[in-house]
Amino acid sequence: MRHSKLLYYFSETAKAGTLSAAAKTIGITQPAVTRSLKQLEDILGVTLFDRLTTGVVLTAEGQILARRVKLMTLEYKHALAELADQNKGVSGRLRIAAGPVWLLSILPPVINEFHKQFPDVRVSVTGPGFDAGIQQLLDGDLDMVCGGLDFPDHADIVKEPLLKLRHTVFGRAGHPLASKKKVSAEELSKYPWIVLADDRASGSTIGAYFAANSLEPPNVAVETSYLGAITIARSTDYLSTFAENSRSEIEAFGLTQISHEGTFWDFEGGIARRRSSPPGPAFQGFRAILKSAVSE
Repeated sequence: MRHSKLLYYFSETAKAGTLSAAAKTIGITQPAVTRSLKQLEDILGVTLFDRLTTGVVLTAEGQILARRVKLMTLEYKHALAELADQNKGVSGRLRIAAGPVWLLSILPPVINEFHKQFPDVRVSVTGPGFDAGIQQLLDGDLDMVCGGLDFPDHADIVKEPLLKLRHTVFGRAGHPLASKKKVSAEELSKYPWIVLADDRASGSTIGAYFAANSLEPPNVAVETSYLGAITIARSTDYLSTFAENSRSEIEAFGLTQISHEGTFWDFEGGIARRRSSPPGPAFQGFRAILKSAVSE
């Protein structure tokens, strides 16, 4: 690869934060690192680092190059793994970020079946805030995101719809509204609400529902994780919304669905992946099992 040595020195310097630390990691002298970085900056015609008394920090141009070099390195590793797969069983790691309904209801049997078919592939599943997951996908730190697909389009993200999801209201089994046949928006507005932290849609969809019914947003008393929302809701009269697809799992925690007028949130769910990274055998296998599971 042309300029690969210069890019390697650049990447190590960006990670180390100082020229001396980068030189030690690479195994060359500090002046050699300095000359190499200057050569790369001359080739590209931009300044990649701001030099400070405490070390070096990436400029805006440097941040762009650092991200691209990271993706190039990742693609190279994927290529080596795919070439190795030609001669032996598929191995490696599949890195996934998943929304709550996926973690609770959809993915467990999919992962179980995937492991039977690809026993040498380790599945890493995390549940960060959705926006964080999309950024990690773009940065090359994830292979796929399973969640809602109603986020803005991006040139390097492919959306693959798999199913329809609907959020509805849940409260504790003995909630004052639980026994009613259908609850009005005004009745729902009188209770405190729980929203998911780091979830751009959780709070906004609740507010939009009440606005559509000519009501002020309710009192959002708690912002917490998915498990936190379930735990708090089952021991208080606070309300929250969860996907109907996880109804049986959520009710097992002591919550019950509260029938209400109108709709809170309907959206498409599925897979998001990087366009610039063609799916490898492990990704394709996982996707095929997932598609089969959600179509049943």
